[in-house]
Amino acid sequence: MRAQLIEKSRTVIDDTAFFEVVLWHLPAPISGSRHPFKYRLALVMNGECVLRYDNERGKGDHRHIGGVEEPITFTSLEALYDAFQADMKRILK
Repeated sequence: MRAQLIEKSRTVIDDTAFFEVVLWHLPAPISGSRHPFKYRLALVMNGECVLRYDNERGKGDHRHIGGVEEPITFTSLEALYDAFQADMKRILK
């Protein structure tokens, strides 16, 4: 099996903000993750990424909020997206 793109989308929130979702299903987990997904969810405001959830090779599942990077626990794609949406909602208020 080859890596399969599940979603690649950009949603415009307003003239200054958008969020992107990129999600791949992999044949095997990447180093640092226990699930077969590679993902990046990002909120960009005024040209700057202010929130990002991703799982870089070797780093595992984590998020960036402002200048802070912290690990997260991946349980499902739905829970990941819900957590991203909740963080995004708090930032946009």
